[in-house]
Amino acid sequence: MSVTSREQRPITLDGLPKIPDAIPRVRQQGKKGPKHRAVRPIGAESSLRHLVSHTWILTGRILRRWSRDPTSMAETLILPVALLTTLNVVLGDAISKVTGHSALYGTVPLVAMVAAMSGATVGGISVMRERDGGLLSRLWVLPVHRASGLLSRLFADGLRIMITTGAMAGTGLVLGFRFHQGIAATLAWFFVPAVFGVAFSAAVVTLALYSAKTIVVEASAVVWALLMFFSTGFVPLDQYPRWLQPAVGHQPMSYTIEVMRGLSLGGPVRTPLLAVLLWSAGIAAVCVIPMVIGYRRASTRG
Repeated sequence: MSVTSREQRPITLDGLPKIPDAIPRVRQQGKKGPKHRAVRPIGAESSLRHLVSHTWILTGRILRRWSRDPTSMAETLILPVALLTTLNVVLGDAISKVTGHSALYGTVPLVAMVAAMSGATVGGISVMRERDGGLLSRLWVLPVHRASGLLSRLFADGLRIMITTGAMAGTGLVLGFRFHQGIAATLAWFFVPAVFGVAFSAAVVTLALYSAKTIVVEASAVVWALLMFFSTGFVPLDQYPRWLQPAVGHQPMSYTIEVMRGLSLGGPVRTPLLAVLLWSAGIAAVCVIPMVIGYRRASTRG
């Protein structure tokens, strides 16, 4: 027997709310129900509005966690600033004699890209720790939009890269770096590293979701190290051996450096920018399905 409360909600005689018959129940038939499956309100957390709000909240969580991690802060700010300063002191004059202009127009974009890609390694290790610690599983059963978990990581990476790029620009301005192409080109300059950096982060996250040991993710440092040394950030393309020039000229870091050099000092922008977009789109297309499947498996593991 039940009565109706003042708020028109049915309650039982013992004072507890009566469960509406419309809410589905997991019936016990001698078998255990699926792991990590809970009753989720239909249409609540699956709407676009909830996707935006949940992604923003989880992005803030990731950024706060990074800000409290000394390793992440060192990878984001301290080491890139130290690397840029060292390159300018040791190689600045030699590069300037070869290029005919300040070496900073190549080394500032170069270090910004190195910081973007090395920070992705830290983010991948963070995903592995949250998976092994059960945090992804706990988030999966909450009324949170399914896509917000992955999107928040990519958004957080994009913001991290822009913060690092700003730090590189500030350090470069102190050392003599200048913007000569106007306000619009200057603003665009700050967004360029995030284009390829987020795509590279997606690749590292995908690798992390399928890896059992962090050494596999840490090995991604070999990729950005090779791209750094064999790029146009140090010397022009014609200074490399002829047989190596095609690989150096068409790799994504060289294209990104050329775009940023054109936006700051002057030079071609459209062609290298299209190449950066094609590289980023290609990596994203290859990683998107494995990343989604891997994230779901990592979130529903027992």
